[in-house]
This record gives sequence, C-alpha cells and structure tokens, in this order.
Amino acid sequence: MRIGHGYDVHKLVEGRKLILGGVEIPFEKGLLGHSDADVLLHAVSDALLGAAALGDIGVLFPDNDDRFLGADSLLLLKTVVKTLHEHGYTVGNIDATILCQRPKLRTYIDDMRKNIAEACGIDIGAVSVKATTEEGLGFTGSGEGIAAHAVCLLEA
Repeated sequence: MRIGHGYDVHKLVEGRKLILGGVEIPFEKGLLGHSDADVLLHAVSDALLGAAALGDIGVLFPDNDDRFLGADSLLLLKTVVKTLHEHGYTVGNIDATILCQRPKLRTYIDDMRKNIAEACGIDIGAVSVKATTEEGLGFTGSGEGIAAHAVCLLEA
C-alpha cells in the first residue's frame, strides 16, 4: 500500500465557469487555469501520482502544452488512473477537502464523489469529499480563490 497527498489552488475570476469535481456550479466567478481549473480533481490527481512517485499533473499535462488548454479534468484524472494501472497500482480510497468561502457546495458533493469514483474505477463508498470555509481568513476566506487537499491509498 502507498499513500499520497495532493494540493491545488486556483484564483477565482469573472468570465470562467466554476467546475469542481467535474460538476459545473452556478456562480458569478470561475477558476482561472490552463485547463478547466478543477482544483478538486487536480488535488486528487496529484495525490494519486504522488503515492506512486510519478510526479504531479504538471508532469503529465504541462500548462505550456496547448493540447491541454481548456481540458476536462475528469479526462485528465482518467488518464492518471490509466497510468497508475500501467505501473501496477489500483486506487483504494480517496479523501478530499475543498476550501471555499462561497458558494456553498453541500448540494454538489454527491455528484463530485460519483464523478471521482467513476473516473477512478472504484465504488463511491471509497470516495469522500468535504467542503469547508476558512471563516473569512486567507485567500480562500476572502473569496480570491479556492483550494483543495486530497489524500489517497494505492494498492499494488
């Protein structure tokens, strides 16, 4: 067994869709990034790659490569899982936390869990997604951006 931790952050800006866990969430701002900037899926991908000592998503999907401009992060996560399988690993479980003052995410969490589970080829019961505010503190608390942490267990 191997464990991994992932972290990602993106700035909130006007004129972009807000996509978290592969779910489009109605909001006046979205996350800025080369791909769809899905901070949750990026943290999950980094946790998985880190557990296998395969680097991070910037290694597989560099932000200076136009092939990944506007990329769907669910497809990127599926590629990460395929890479893990090629190295003899399967995903055991994932636990993730989104740090976000607004919008409230509770009604979208189960769809995020479902998307992650399907992309990783695991049961939804092996995927936990939580959301928390930071009580108005820091860049997430002030609404400047959204961050996510993820941990995972890989099995060889």
